Amino acid sequence: VIKCKAAVAWEAGKPLSIEEVEVAPPKAHEVRIKLVATAVCHTDAYTLSGADPEGCFPVILGHEGAGIVESVGEGVTKVKPGDTVIPLYIPQCGECKFCKNPKTNLCQKIRITQGKGLMPDGTCRFTCKGKQIYHFMGTSTFSEYTVVADISVAKIDAAAPLDKVCLLGCGISTGYGAVVNTAQVERGSTCAVFGLGGVGLAVIMGCKVAGASRIIGIDINKNKFAKAKEFGATECINPQDFKKPIQEVLVEMTDGGVDYSFECIGNVGVMRAALEACHKGWGVSVIVGVAASGQEISTRPFQLVTGRTWKGTAFGGWKSVDSVPKLVTDYMSKKIKIDEFVTHNLPFDKVNEAFELMHSGE
Repeated sequence: VIKCKAAVAWEAGKPLSIEEVEVAPPKAHEVRIKLVATAVCHTDAYTLSGADPEGCFPVILGHEGAGIVESVGEGVTKVKPGDTVIPLYIPQCGECKFCKNPKTNLCQKIRITQGKGLMPDGTCRFTCKGKQIYHFMGTSTFSEYTVVADISVAKIDAAAPLDKVCLLGCGISTGYGAVVNTAQVERGSTCAVFGLGGVGLAVIMGCKVAGASRIIGIDINKNKFAKAKEFGATECINPQDFKKPIQEVLVEMTDGGVDYSFECIGNVGVMRAALEACHKGWGVSVIVGVAASGQEISTRPFQLVTGRTWKGTAFGGWKSVDSVPKLVTDYMSKKIKIDEFVTHNLPFDKVNEAFELMHSGE
C-alpha cells in the first residue's frame, strides 16, 4: 500500500480537501500509476457540484492526467513499470462489439462499474481516514498515485512533457477529434464554433488543420477572442452584440449558413442555435459539450428534413488506446498545439484555485 496526497471530494458542493490517502496495489489486469501532472475540466466541477446523477462521494476526481507506471497486476502485458502513460476515461478493450465496430469509440467493457465509482471487480483501491473513497471516470487523477484498469491506459512517448500531454486525456482530444473524426470537415469549409474555452480552441485548431476557409468563433466573453484568433479563428462574434438570434446572424453572414457547427458549452439552447446556423441541404452540427442531467434538446423537425444533420461526439471519436499515443506523436512533431492551451501552472495543493480560475473564464 502506498500513502500519498490526494484531493478528496468528501461531499458535493464543498471544496476539495488535500488528504493523505492509502492506495492499494493493483489487482489482476490493473495498473498503478504515479501521476506527474493533471488538468482540471468542467466535468470534474459538474460532478463536484452535486448535479451529476452518477456522482458518488467521497471521491477522488480528475480525468486529465499523465504519469509513470509504478506497478502492474497479474496478467498485464501492454505496459510495465517505468512506462510513460495517460489514463483513459474511455477504455479500449478490443473485444466488445463497440471496440470491434469502426463507427464508435465507446468501449463498454467496464462502463457499469466505472459509472458507480468502482474498479472492474466492484471494489475501490483508495481509503482515507478508514473510509473507502470512490474512483472517478476510471481515472481519479487528483491523486499522486492512482489505480486504473489495464484497458484504461495508453503508453506514450517517454520524451513527452507530461505537464502538457495530460491535456490529451480529455479536452484537446475531444475538440480536435470532433472535427477530424466526427464531422470530417473538408478543405474550404465554413465552420462555426460555439464556446471558446479549451475544447472550443481545440475545435478551431482541428478546423484549421482540416483546411477550413472560414472559422467563426462565438462566445459571450470577448476576452476569449484574441486567443481564438491565435488558434485559427478567422473572425469572432458575441451574441450579446445582436438584437436577433445568433443563428440568424450566422445564416446572414455565411450566405445561408455554415457547413459545420460545433457546440462546446453544454447548453441546450446553444445546441439548437448551432444546428439552425447550419446550411440547408448539407450542414452538420456536432454536440461536443455535455449538458446537465435531464435536459433535452429541441428544434423543428423541418430543420432535419431539409438536410441538416445533428451529431454528437465523446472523446472526439478516438479509439483511445490506439489513438492517444498517435496524438502525442502529432504534438511532438508540431502538427497539433498543446503548450498554448496551458494558461496556469499551480502546485497540487492549489487545486481549488485552479477550479476558481476555470469558473472565472481565466
